[in-house]
Amino acid sequence: MKKKYRVKKEREFQKVFQEGASFANRKFVVYRLEPSGQKHFRVGLSVGKKVGNAVARNQVKRQIRAILQELKTELPPLDFIVIARPATKDLPHDEMRSNLIHVLKLAKILS
Repeated sequence: MKKKYRVKKEREFQKVFQEGASFANRKFVVYRLEPSGQKHFRVGLSVGKKVGNAVARNQVKRQIRAILQELKTELPPLDFIVIARPATKDLPHDEMRSNLIHVLKLAKILS
């Protein structure tokens, strides 16, 4: 996923956390912030140390990015942050995809 599709800076993360709304299921938490005049979505990923070592965390992030890449055309132009809970490290790709889609629908990011 290209850099223009990512929330990278700490102040951007904090803005989404403070001004956005949160939605969750057992595997993910999503914070969303209404669009600010941008042409595409931007996503930030957060995978904590409870998920596992660096290899496990990076693997979870790669899977989330791949799922979001598949859904790219369906995502509206807004900022959102996906936080992976510790239970995500053992999920197969299909189950992770269904859980992520579920929480994105709860957040009304996907219809």
